[in-house]
Amino acid sequence: MTWQGFLTTFAALYLIMVVRYFMVSGLFYWLLWVRPQEQLTARRLTGIRPDKALILSEIRWSLLSSIIYTIAGAIIVEAWKAGGTALYTDVSDYGWWYVVASLFAYLFVHDTYFYWTHRWMHHPSVFKYLHRVHHESRQPTPWAAFSFHPWVAIIGSIAVPVMTFFVPIHVGALMFMLIIMTVTGVLNHTGYEIMPDGWLRGRGGKLFISAAHHNLHHQHYRCNYGLYFRFWDKLMGTDVMESEYEFLQREPQIV
Repeated sequence: MTWQGFLTTFAALYLIMVVRYFMVSGLFYWLLWVRPQEQLTARRLTGIRPDKALILSEIRWSLLSSIIYTIAGAIIVEAWKAGGTALYTDVSDYGWWYVVASLFAYLFVHDTYFYWTHRWMHHPSVFKYLHRVHHESRQPTPWAAFSFHPWVAIIGSIAVPVMTFFVPIHVGALMFMLIIMTVTGVLNHTGYEIMPDGWLRGRGGKLFISAAHHNLHHQHYRCNYGLYFRFWDKLMGTDVMESEYEFLQREPQIV
């Protein structure tokens, strides 16, 4: 790996990441916060409307965090090019079943890592130095998806890159996971619940995190620490959304 190659890869990945961020976050911000309310089918979760200063702050922190995430991505790409990772491109190496299994394994490990580091960041002696930046968004918008203090971004960027050096995963599956990470990060910070009531009350809503689930974390701090799944929150008694449907039926309130 040469510095020239690394910088070239970094520049390309950062451009892709920034474009993706503005496209996905911008789309959902326009659909949910800009369009007339009568044209929305999503349910607004609180009566708080973030001001322009907060939104600009979310964008600035997200662009800074993207630099850190891009560094991690560039390291993986350059290491892969040098044959130093467990990434592979031929599905026949492990079969289709492993492509699916490895994707879920990566998601679960990432979710586990996120849950426990997230809980640690909420310790009073740590929160004010690291995680407070993200919680400045009491009611986040889609722009807050990656609005983190640099140290939080560094901590958050460790798990998946480390796994790529030890746990084989198809390049396509890894790319799909990155898409899931982006879309999940944006959707869970929209401030609107876009999933239908039937899904929320069904198996999907009991297994996976939704905007309503994560929005409560921004309101009350000491609950709902997961990233993709509700597994660890339920196991550790930090899941407060068993009455999620009833919560969504309430009139939005300014809290």
